[in-house]
Amino acid sequence: MGFDLLGFINYNRSQIIEKWARRLHTEVGEQYSQRPLEELVGTVTEAFDANSYVIVHNDFSYINRFIDKITRMRLEAGFPLSDVQKAFELYRSIVIPLLARETNIEDFHENITKINHCLAYTIHRFSDHFQNMHEKKVRDYAQRLEEEVRNRTAELKESQLKYKTLVEEINDGYFVIQDGVIVFANKAFCQIHGYKFEEVLGKKFYIFVASESRTRVAKIYTNSLNMKPTPPIFEYMRLNKDGSRFPTEIMAKVTKYENRLSNIGICRDITERVKMEQRVRETERMAYIGQITTSLSHEIRNPLSAVKMNLQILKKNNQLLGNDQRRVEISVKEIIRLERILKELLDFAKPVSLKFSPCNINRILSSCVELLEMKFKEKSLSTVFSLDPHLPMVFADAEKLGQVFINLLLNAAEACSQEGRILITSRYNQDDGQPMSEIIIEDEGNGITKKHISDIFKPFFTTKTKGTGLGLTNVDRIVKAHGGWVKVKSIHPHGTFFHICLPIGKDYAQDTCSR
Repeated sequence: MGFDLLGFINYNRSQIIEKWARRLHTEVGEQYSQRPLEELVGTVTEAFDANSYVIVHNDFSYINRFIDKITRMRLEAGFPLSDVQKAFELYRSIVIPLLARETNIEDFHENITKINHCLAYTIHRFSDHFQNMHEKKVRDYAQRLEEEVRNRTAELKESQLKYKTLVEEINDGYFVIQDGVIVFANKAFCQIHGYKFEEVLGKKFYIFVASESRTRVAKIYTNSLNMKPTPPIFEYMRLNKDGSRFPTEIMAKVTKYENRLSNIGICRDITERVKMEQRVRETERMAYIGQITTSLSHEIRNPLSAVKMNLQILKKNNQLLGNDQRRVEISVKEIIRLERILKELLDFAKPVSLKFSPCNINRILSSCVELLEMKFKEKSLSTVFSLDPHLPMVFADAEKLGQVFINLLLNAAEACSQEGRILITSRYNQDDGQPMSEIIIEDEGNGITKKHISDIFKPFFTTKTKGTGLGLTNVDRIVKAHGGWVKVKSIHPHGTFFHICLPIGKDYAQDTCSR
């Protein structure tokens, strides 16, 4: 009589499910260890029964339905693909030893082939399904970003239309030129150029055009008088009386004025429109960065986690000595640095989301310094506190403010020389009658040069050999999202201090954080 595979499965069912769920909870990964054991028993039971239908009856319908279900569950919960693959593999490692004890060699090989076939099909189908659903999720996110860009572009066009209507009725400058001389100008023309009415009439038109635009404007003017094709509307940089330059748009036409051939024009300041166009381009750039970053994050994070895990295992190997042990330690540190860079990129790619609650600024600052204590000890740095004990509570996101303070403290630590000092100040102030909390983080390093100080908050700008140039960008974004501002002052080479100002919040202005 041949081996009864169905009887084997039914007899060992409870034992296999219990062992599978327990090992899944303790051996596979952090995500699984955080799930309730009862939940894992439920999913493992479904997986066991589905596998049984494949192995015993060659029926794949149950396993297909289970794969669809578990893929959605694990993708929505943020499980790594490799962890779920390991979860499926546990079935083989549990069943094979039991099978080996209860079968002869021929039956063992026959049933092992069935189990391998089942798992190969399951893992292959799950991996494809997981990847397809993940890619769809990324595409949907990219489409939402693109839709947002389109909506903002439409809002910009509507805003431009309203702006132009307003300008045509109120702020347009009208002028008439004869032989290159202004013979008529309205009040708006004089105002936008910073002149009085009597200072404009009789002047050459080119004195109102910035040097970089004069050649092109002169060519257009000459062609129009000679009846050659000219653009009906063109842009140039105007020159104001005080020497400032602004983007301006002119609509001009050749006609008769007081029986003389003249050029009548309407000039309009388009500074705001140019700024809007720049903001739209920035939004489009951010949408693209977000799309690329989101697409790559999964592909980068999982390999990094796998490499770090294996290196940490190697580090525990007692046979690694001397330089070999040191090389592994360096590799682990570099992996951690790469993970931090990836997190900064992801933080930059997505909008700032805040969870407001009453916060004690002094406690957050103290906690951040404690977290960095070992970092400061590496250079024997000392921290000098000057915290206002009566500083009111601030209505803010404590976690995000912690990111801001840690970033600035790390920068200060890197800037300081050995045995330097970092000065940390908090105090209450008012800005136009609004209660504010001020935080100052100051170092005694070499400072920032004038050449670089205006660029430090720009994305991807950095003077470091290692770094993304996003740390201070995210600092600026988080502070602005709270309705505050951050400024930097540096006297090269005598140190730098960052000055942060945050609104306290009307509901908590009278509360004190000294408890």
